Amino acid sequence: MARLTVHSISSAPEEAKARMEAVQRNNGFIPNLIGVLANSPQALAFYQEIGKMNGTNSLTAEEIEVVQITAAVHNGCDFCVAGHSKIAKLRLKMPAPILEALRNRTAIEGNLKYQALAVFTMQLIDKRGQVSDAELTAFKSVGYSDQNVLDVIMGIALATLCNYANNVAQTEINPELSDYLPNK
Repeated sequence: MARLTVHSISSAPEEAKARMEAVQRNNGFIPNLIGVLANSPQALAFYQEIGKMNGTNSLTAEEIEVVQITAAVHNGCDFCVAGHSKIAKLRLKMPAPILEALRNRTAIEGNLKYQALAVFTMQLIDKRGQVSDAELTAFKSVGYSDQNVLDVIMGIALATLCNYANNVAQTEINPELSDYLPNK
């Protein structure tokens, strides 16, 4: 059982109801993360609006998921690992070896950019952005730009909200995501 209230549309604060209704229409269900975030209509708005911006940043859709899955695994958020694994597998058709490497925190064979992106994401999280010159150079040496650096940081900011909210709440995984839990 979650430690924070997981709102339904009917129990949510008035300011969160329209956003929750839109999620229901777009997904066919309301992920429990949305129900948790609805406790703070501003947190829900932050999640959705930054999520939209993150989805149109300078990284590819696959690279965005590399950041999200890496952060979720690194932060111990099974809910987000499951949700982003589902997106990566079904919507983006991410190759299984890449997805499994991300989920298992092992080297991504055959894709230097994704490997560099995953490593840099973890370095940013661990060092609170205070990466070394060598770490920044290594990231940029595979073709990433200054804009990409900032877009990775934006992705981490989004992931941090979700990962920490789920970890504090101990959010239960929706049945629609259970097949994408780690080690499944």
